[in-house]
Amino acid sequence: MTTLTDRPNTALLIIDVQNDVMAGTHNRDGVIANITALVAKARAEDVPVVWVQHSSDDLPEGSDGWRYVAELTQEESEPVVHKRYGDSFEDTDLEAVLSERRIGRLIVTGAQTDQCIRCTLHGAIVRGYDAALVGDAHTTEDLSEWGAPPPDKVIDHTNLYWEHHTAPGRNAGTVSTGSVDFG
Repeated sequence: MTTLTDRPNTALLIIDVQNDVMAGTHNRDGVIANITALVAKARAEDVPVVWVQHSSDDLPEGSDGWRYVAELTQEESEPVVHKRYGDSFEDTDLEAVLSERRIGRLIVTGAQTDQCIRCTLHGAIVRGYDAALVGDAHTTEDLSEWGAPPPDKVIDHTNLYWEHHTAPGRNAGTVSTGSVDFG
């Protein structure tokens, strides 16, 4: 239960599912298919869908690589939060977007698991949100040549530790696409 007052609503948060971010990621097509299903379910249940879009020197705003993957379509009414840091809350208007919609619970999907997903999950919990990670709707690239585990193990480990994450007055946890409950 969120520690934010008067925030009874849930939102689907889609982080950085952009062309260059998703290029070469583990199970790219499966993850995008799961996110597509979640977007359809959220829209059908009138749950807000919030898109987060990263930019950097290597991912310049407006470039083809910066754009969301073609398989996902944004509706005009759905907010897009632009960010430059791993935590989607850091130096963005995400908090204002969520507050305006009275959102206290986030369902988190996207990329990349070992950076922006983890940073945003922790950022949400620290700020008082409940945050559920959709275990089969996030991914990362292979960074094993720099000492990281293979991407499937990064994803498994993130799902494991988020499933058991706790904080006073807030709920975390990992769910599958098929078991997401926006209620």
